[in-house]
Amino acid sequence: MSAISSMPAQIAAWLGEQEPLAEIVFIPEYPAVKKAVPLRQAIVAVGLENATITDKFEANDTGVLERQEYCRTAKLRIRLGIHAPYALGGEYCHTIFTMVADCLTFGSDLEITQSAAGRIISDRDTDAFVLESYLDVTADFCPAESSDLTFPSFLSKDLLCGSHIGNTDLHFSDTEKQKFTQPFVIGVYSGTDAATRTINLGFAPRVVIVFAQDFPPMAVAGGTSSQASYWGIAAGGMKSQGILLSSSGFTVLSSAGQTVRNVLARLNEAGLSYGYVAWK
Repeated sequence: MSAISSMPAQIAAWLGEQEPLAEIVFIPEYPAVKKAVPLRQAIVAVGLENATITDKFEANDTGVLERQEYCRTAKLRIRLGIHAPYALGGEYCHTIFTMVADCLTFGSDLEITQSAAGRIISDRDTDAFVLESYLDVTADFCPAESSDLTFPSFLSKDLLCGSHIGNTDLHFSDTEKQKFTQPFVIGVYSGTDAATRTINLGFAPRVVIVFAQDFPPMAVAGGTSSQASYWGIAAGGMKSQGILLSSSGFTVLSSAGQTVRNVLARLNEAGLSYGYVAWK
């Protein structure tokens, strides 16, 4: 049972290491930790409301359920006492609950079967809003197949490590998820007449399209009688005239030295506004 009783402190410590929850303080409900009065920062107290241990049954080769002599099933209710200063508003309690539930559900190996929150109350002693909530967790534990061995913790060594979610062979990484939600960026720059101009995107683009706004792809270059290109595209190792990809963005060219079949590259002409679309 020591593994079960220590679980709230273990969860509180893990939550305190998660970047999305950096503005929140996590403490075990027991032993009690003193809170500032009035409360200055959101605090979540993690405790154990109850634990139920039952026999475990599994189907044999013929489909008949058999009791597992050396294995048990534990059902735990983890209690979350969420305290938010008055200045942050009562709604922030629900925001914290959602963030914590998401982190534990999708970022850890805990098998969470249910989560719920009650109503928000006002605690005048600490000048804080308080939300009582809980998470139901199911876990199997199988001690050694001999009663004379020390009964080990039922908690998996990978518990709270995110080993399953962190497996990029099974799940998308944060970078890959961002490509789905924000697959490209759109930007604008003003021409300066410099022969080269580097646009820093903060990532290595796969495809970039650049164009002079309200201009055709081909036109007479300003101040000359020569034809000029006001449009460019680059993708992977391929590119059109006047544009190059880099590890952090792209570079455009605009000089007489960048001429192809008597057509100038003019992707940085002064007085013009250029738009671009860059795919991650």
